[in-house]
Amino acid sequence: MTKQLILDLFDKNIIKFGEFTLKSGKQSYIYADVRSAISYPKFFKTICDLFYQQIKDLKFDFICGVPYSALIFASGVAYANNLPMLLKRKEVKAYGTKKTLEGDYVEGQNCLLIEDVITTGASLLETTSVLEEHGLKITDICTLIDRKQGGVQNLVQRGYKVHSLINLQEIIDVLYVSGKISAEDKKKAEDLI
Repeated sequence: MTKQLILDLFDKNIIKFGEFTLKSGKQSYIYADVRSAISYPKFFKTICDLFYQQIKDLKFDFICGVPYSALIFASGVAYANNLPMLLKRKEVKAYGTKKTLEGDYVEGQNCLLIEDVITTGASLLETTSVLEEHGLKITDICTLIDRKQGGVQNLVQRGYKVHSLINLQEIIDVLYVSGKISAEDKKKAEDLI
């Protein structure tokens, strides 16, 4: 399943090779534009099903996607599997209730976070701090891709359990062995790890 997922990500131009700047400001030769999976409904459902398989035995009261990319996956998982969800806003509304966190919850409940790609973990830490300020507990985080650039270790050091479906090294290895990328692409991408 891992191999096919990686090949599908590449064939749908979700995994890209070239010169990219990540949110962290770091330069990268490989980029995962995971949010574009929404253009492929069957593939999007496959990713949501894989997320669900990863989290179904974990204990949590809600799931929440890290804004904005992971919101689509959290929503897909929540509604397909009848799971309660919370929505963390990226910015505070200047009107209405002015909430940063939407949903019906009580302090002490546990929220599982879903992320598309972990690089440094900064987006996740922004989200965990807001949820924890609202009295929620976070024990588990599930991501599609671990870029193996320190983010998972950063989160684990803070006491979170991180579950990743695939990592950057697996992506590079599968694409190279399958003849999808050259030895030069492989080396440039591996220099990040």
